[in-house]
Amino acid sequence: MRVLILGGTTEARELAALIAGEHEVITSLAGRTSAPRLPAGEVRVGGFGGPEGLARYLAEQRIDVLVDATHPFAARISANAAAMAVPTLILRRPGWVASPGDDWQRVASVADAAAALTGGRVFLTTGRQTIHAFAHRDDCWFLARSVEPPAPPMPRHLEVLLDRGPFTVEGERWLLAEHRIDVLVTKDSGGSDAKLAAARAEGVRVILVDRPPMPAAPAVSSAEAAAAWLRQQRSR
Repeated sequence: MRVLILGGTTEARELAALIAGEHEVITSLAGRTSAPRLPAGEVRVGGFGGPEGLARYLAEQRIDVLVDATHPFAARISANAAAMAVPTLILRRPGWVASPGDDWQRVASVADAAAALTGGRVFLTTGRQTIHAFAHRDDCWFLARSVEPPAPPMPRHLEVLLDRGPFTVEGERWLLAEHRIDVLVTKDSGGSDAKLAAARAEGVRVILVDRPPMPAAPAVSSAEAAAAWLRQQRSR
């Protein structure tokens, strides 16, 4: 089969590596990162131009199956993928679950996270494209971590840390202590939770942005389960 995988996530790369010997694999990357980690198989970079463009690409490339392995907060492309005429699977890593000792406040959006702040020193890991939502909070000092530099508007009191994971619990604990962080603001992206474990150990409050709802489509939580689903599709 010809399989199109949407997304530059860890799960997307794992799936491409698993199925490259069984199927013709194309992975589509959004192109927001200048030096992305490339998966096995063919790679395309850039948007499709909305649902019509995606449908046209699927037809032109004779795609048999579409796998949406985008970031859990990529709601628009996920909605577009679920509306396509080809069989579609959603591959999403599980969300985070609080453990004893966690001090979490869940909010519905990044704007709500900005409103929930009460001053102090904030570690911001919601991505460079959301930093503008905190620009009006002059009462907070921010440490913002992202892969690429953010663009204005930005908070007045801001230090930017350009870095890419994976991160360790020890390293995250050092970062929180070194910058005297009072609150961590992050999205419920799932996957490695080193910063959450560090926040628990250091007694740091967490404001956690909930995921948008998933479209109505078959869904799995691991690359192995997605590969098994693809094998079932091939046998039909």
